[in-house]
Amino acid sequence: MEIEKQDINSGTQIDVISDVICPWCYIGKHRFEQGLAMLNNENQAELRVRWRPFELNPTMTIEGMDRNVYCERKFGSAERGRQIYANIAANAEADGLPMDVEGISRVPNTRAAHRLIESAENQGQQNAIVNALFEAYFVKGLDIGVPAVLNEIATESGFDQSDLALLRTNTKLDELIEAQERRADVIGVQGVPAFLFNGQLMFTGAQDPKTIALSIERALMKGL
Repeated sequence: MEIEKQDINSGTQIDVISDVICPWCYIGKHRFEQGLAMLNNENQAELRVRWRPFELNPTMTIEGMDRNVYCERKFGSAERGRQIYANIAANAEADGLPMDVEGISRVPNTRAAHRLIESAENQGQQNAIVNALFEAYFVKGLDIGVPAVLNEIATESGFDQSDLALLRTNTKLDELIEAQERRADVIGVQGVPAFLFNGQLMFTGAQDPKTIALSIERALMKGL
């Protein structure tokens, strides 16, 4: 199913709550799209998909952190972190997804990336931006907290210089992000990826495509 450049004024809404440095969100997006492709054409046409923010490390410094230091703090040691990410990378490989976790040297603050995703909604470019951010981080090992990296991703996705200037100065984007994160907390989102159907929590985690398709079909039948 094509989930880019959809009419944001029609259909049933699925919100995908995720962070662009979450490996399970990267895998989950791929499985979600496979699940959407299993739906019949009528159900596909009824859906619109929007990407919503979640910050795994909301207190991360704006400069980000060395990945080894991050793993030591989060998992107790860099070696334990490598073991955990190796298992995740194996899941990605089994799904046919490229993932080079050893190529990642820094863990970024993702607020600026979420501002870019939020601003891309009105242009119908959210899906393309999310794809580009996941690829930049998990495949190319780029620091997606660096303005120059985000500018390049935005420009390649069709943003012009005036759009980028507004993105850097528009404080309302931060207000929107924080409001959406509070809303996710209120409805019980404790981990990502999380999937909402018309504002109600449908399921969480990188479920297999068949389970995702069945969950959506049931939600459509119940009219949640």
